[in-house]
Amino acid sequence: MDRKDRPNRVNRRRFLEVSASVLASSQFLPGQAANAGLVFERPIEVARYETPRALSPVKQVDAGLLNVGFIEAGPVDGPAAILLHGWPYDIHSFAEVTPRLALAGFRVIAPFARGYGSTNFLSKGTLRTGQPSALAVDTIALMDALDIKQATVAGFDWGARTADIIAALWPDRVKGIVSVSGYLIGSQDIGKIPLPPKAELEWWYQYYFATERGREGYDRYRREFAELIWRLASPKWAFDGQTFARTAAAFDNPDHVEIVIHNYRWRLGLAAGDPGLDALEAQLAKAPQVGVPAITLEGDENGAPHPDPASYASKFSGKYLHRVAKGGIGHNLPQEAPEVFARAVIDVTGS
Repeated sequence: MDRKDRPNRVNRRRFLEVSASVLASSQFLPGQAANAGLVFERPIEVARYETPRALSPVKQVDAGLLNVGFIEAGPVDGPAAILLHGWPYDIHSFAEVTPRLALAGFRVIAPFARGYGSTNFLSKGTLRTGQPSALAVDTIALMDALDIKQATVAGFDWGARTADIIAALWPDRVKGIVSVSGYLIGSQDIGKIPLPPKAELEWWYQYYFATERGREGYDRYRREFAELIWRLASPKWAFDGQTFARTAAAFDNPDHVEIVIHNYRWRLGLAAGDPGLDALEAQLAKAPQVGVPAITLEGDENGAPHPDPASYASKFSGKYLHRVAKGGIGHNLPQEAPEVFARAVIDVTGS
């Protein structure tokens, strides 16, 4: 193997404290420089790879309340990277991230969230809740089932929120996080606060889902609905029908509609959560800081609702860096800019 084709390994010496000279040229947000940053001895180049025609075969494992479907790639003894998708997306968002990380030496795990793909509940009697803490507990249960003591957790949309939550509540299980759109931990009380009209308009689907018409409409037109969200959230992304169809199949899960509707109704305080998760939600309602190393990402053409990076910078108290993916990159950043996402995972793991 030629030297330039060798997979890069995570180098601990690359994760350095920031010097004053570097701070002047890096993208740290105001107020963050004094705490930490991510600086590297040289740019990290991910090994060459062939664009996959399809993902690895889906595996299944019982984990907590679920039988989880997931893909796995890379060496089993490599540092673990758990990749978490959001709505309305699935594990195919990481189709080009996964081989990059696997060739860089990572053990990559990308699971279907509850209500998606081949992930199913073990019991018919389990409450079909989509509240944020439930998705985080699912991920910890998956780590336990796969004997993963610590991992870099990276995600977007629901997956980014889950990464934030795990880092805040179980920091010992997290090497670092990559979170698209930053700090997304919220609560029902926050969800009840009215926003200015323009901001409320961006959340139109949330209010649609609050009605029975919305539930029925999403159930009947889930593919059409998802495709509309893709186009609104990523206005410059020229995805084709085959790309969308691969992901849309995941919405055929029997619990998909119930999980999605509950997620958005719970945020507005219109649906009760799992009483067993009340203690976790109480902790999250305090907006806990994230102290593990973190890189937040944002696309320069993200058409979905997302906070201003300056509004959440202070929530990351450990080593922290914010990056913007340019070139018409929308909400589905790992699928639209896989190199940017993969590099962030590599960089944040190198502590």
